[in-house]
Formats: sequence, structure tokens, C-alpha cells
Amino acid sequence: MTIHFIGAGPGAPDLITLRGRDLIASCPVCLYAGSLIPKAMLDWCPPGTRLIDTAPLDLDAIVAEMQAAHAAGQDVARLHSGDLSIWSATGEQMRRLDALGIPYSVTPGVPAFAAAAATLKRELTLPGLAQSLVLTRTSGRASAMPERERLVTFAASGATLAIHLSIHVIEQVVAELAPLYGEGCPVAIVFRASWPDECVLRGTLSTIAAQVRESGLERTALILVGPALAAEDFGESALYSTGYDRRFRPGGGT
Repeated sequence: MTIHFIGAGPGAPDLITLRGRDLIASCPVCLYAGSLIPKAMLDWCPPGTRLIDTAPLDLDAIVAEMQAAHAAGQDVARLHSGDLSIWSATGEQMRRLDALGIPYSVTPGVPAFAAAAATLKRELTLPGLAQSLVLTRTSGRASAMPERERLVTFAASGATLAIHLSIHVIEQVVAELAPLYGEGCPVAIVFRASWPDECVLRGTLSTIAAQVRESGLERTALILVGPALAAEDFGESALYSTGYDRRFRPGGGT
């Protein structure tokens, strides 16, 4: 049988792929990441599904549940918030399953940064201003950052930064970024993007730390930094210009 790793998206139950929803509806065992997975998604599980909240479990216990289901001939829906490609802790689970010879599949999900950008109604890459998006974080108890992956290194590029798992050290983030982006650089913080209690803070590197302290936000928030967050005078992409020649729309030039 198969373990199906499923990216459950940022929070709103309908921000999940059709494939992910269908897999949830077909598996008699569901492992899900506690408060990070909306309860409405569990309603898609078939009657009698064994529901296991992995929040209190360590890696050995999680894998043991997968082994037991596999031995019983049962498929497993393994739900993780956001998308599985970043900070999902799926890598070590898949490595264990490889060693045990247990097959698995991977279904991507809507990442938090995409949901946050949708909430802000902003494109994070704008012509002539920012054409790169850096997904990063600061060091934490669960995982330290490699020495070369520092905020100041990424900030030197001027790219839009999506800083995860770092709201609790917002003062540190500001101190590292302000010398490179300038204190007037736009910042947006989105707490629990797409959830009913979603909250947005907008400011600059000079004001955002005070706003965070006043709001009391401590977790589950994404920090977005870069000029693209507030720019209105950016250039237009050549993609839709009349003179741009592309395969499905020949240009108007000679």
C-alpha cells in the first residue's frame, strides 16, 4: 500500500489540489499536523477513518503508524500544511520509508508565501524592480541555518524576501535588513494567511517591529520584505506589449 504525502495548503480548506482532496477521501488512515490542518479537511475522510494527530508524536511514532497501516494493507493520507517542498519535515520521513521499502507519493500544495501574496494583492516580482523571490528563515530550535545562508547575503541582491518562522525575532530581522534595503523599505506581515483569523500588518523596516510588538503576534506569520510590496511606478512586462513576438501572438514589428 502507499503513503500519500499531501500538501494541505495554507489554511483555507478549498486551497488544496483536487488530487489531494481525492486522496484524503480514499484513505482509511489519515495522519495530520494538528492545529495547522483545518478540521474541515478531515471531513473528507471516509467513514471509519483512523485519524491520528501527529502533533504529540516523534518521528519514530509517526513512522510506526505508517508501518502498521502498510502491514494492514491500508493507504495513508499524510497531511502537511503548505507545500511539501520547504520546511515540511517530509525528507526524513521519506528516507525512513525508503529504508523500509514502503512506497509513497507526493502531492504538492499551495505554499504560504503564495497565499500571503494573494491576501496582499501584490505580485512579488515586478519588471525592473525585483525578479527574484527568496524563501528563507532564521535559525530556530528545530533547524539551524547554514553559515552561508544569512539574511544579509540574500538582502544584498535586493530581491523580495519571504521570511518564514521568524516573527519572534522581528527585531533581529529588521537590524540585519535595514542597512541594505533602507529603513523605508516596505514590509508586510501576514498571520495565518487564508484562515478566518487572518491578520495583516503593513509598514516599513523602521516601523514594523513596533507594530508586531503591539499586535502580540508570535507565530504562524510570514514576513515579506522588498520594494515590490508597495511600488506603483514599475515598468510593464514586454510579454503583452504589441511589439513582442511570441509563438502564439506574432509581434507587430517588420
